[in-house]
Amino acid sequence: MTDAPDVAPPAPAGAEAGSTATRPAVEARGLGLTYRTASGPVEALKGVDLVIEAGAFVAFIGPSGCGKTTFLRLVADLEEPTTGTLRVEGLSPREARLARRYGYVFQAPALQPWRTVERNVTLPLEIMGFPPEERAARARRWLALVELEAFARHYPWQLSGGMQQRVSIARALSFDPPILLMDEPFGALDEITRDRLNLELHGLWRRTGKTILFVTHSIAEAVHLATRIVVMSPRPGRILEVIDSPLPADRPLDIRDSPEFLEVAHRVREGLRAGHSYD
Repeated sequence: MTDAPDVAPPAPAGAEAGSTATRPAVEARGLGLTYRTASGPVEALKGVDLVIEAGAFVAFIGPSGCGKTTFLRLVADLEEPTTGTLRVEGLSPREARLARRYGYVFQAPALQPWRTVERNVTLPLEIMGFPPEERAARARRWLALVELEAFARHYPWQLSGGMQQRVSIARALSFDPPILLMDEPFGALDEITRDRLNLELHGLWRRTGKTILFVTHSIAEAVHLATRIVVMSPRPGRILEVIDSPLPADRPLDIRDSPEFLEVAHRVREGLRAGHSYD
């Protein structure tokens, strides 16, 4: 993905006019969720306290079933907590959803095969009632940012898996939300494609100033991308540690061989290992 001159970074989410103060993008206090099932209650999250500042890139890592995706679904108002409070840019999750404060990128691209790339990107805009001219302009803008403007008239089945996921990112950004929720978006891709998309996503984040919440099972991916890494325990999901990354803003692939990178990766790995003995 290359710089696009017509895409200007937005003001930090939550900024008030004439003020340098910002409210947190996401704030959870004592957050918990227990599912009621036929075989009894299942505690997915317990006692989650977390503040995510606007413009941060936060990676969530932990074993399968630890509540990483559940946390994103709570932010997105797809689930309701059973305990605690959750605010999204100072709003309730429902208010934030109605105000279009986030875009969601799922594990699979979930593109409509009968719609072109451009019309997949504009689908949320059609639902929201944007006029045709603005829909087309926004599609050009975001497809340029993910380097797919030449494929606007193609269909999803004509694209590689990595290209399809880039379309899904452009679709999530089409209405320019300040928050991007990403649920293991590159997990099904081969390592070479995944590395490239890691670089492209990090560059996109730096250019747009979005707040990104990113779920992954990959330690290398979490350390490479994030400004903060949230290490979670097995179910019920608790936050074991929040690691602030000391890595520089510029992160080429070879940074993964640096002592600083390896030290953070070691700390994440030790946190995950300790989580399995959490009582």
